[in-house]
Amino acid sequence: MRKQPVKAEEMHEVELMIGRILRIGVVVSAIVIALGIILMLIQGTGGYPNGVEPHGFGTIMQGVLALKPYAVMMLGLFLLILTPTLRVVVSIYAFALERDHLYVWITTIVLIILVIASIIGYLGR
Repeated sequence: MRKQPVKAEEMHEVELMIGRILRIGVVVSAIVIALGIILMLIQGTGGYPNGVEPHGFGTIMQGVLALKPYAVMMLGLFLLILTPTLRVVVSIYAFALERDHLYVWITTIVLIILVIASIIGYLGR
């Protein structure tokens, strides 16, 4: 026996969750970037010599733990980039709840493209 499709109020809750994810992601990343700017104003430097900046996630996190302003701002930008990717992941979940298999596949392909583009961008620096 086939289960009933998801009710409209359940889908409304998923849409609200997606909206919250986007808002929270943007606000958190803005706060982190602002903290980096404040640290830079206090320290008077980005925390790295001229021409040197963290590239990998590990080096960014090391810089954040050392309170290097440029690394903190890079973390904020990373969070900002991650926000719409997380929205795509939640959309896959929402389409799966609706049992809309076509859109689950399409959105999964979009997620794969995002991940591949991120990897290529990371490796290409």
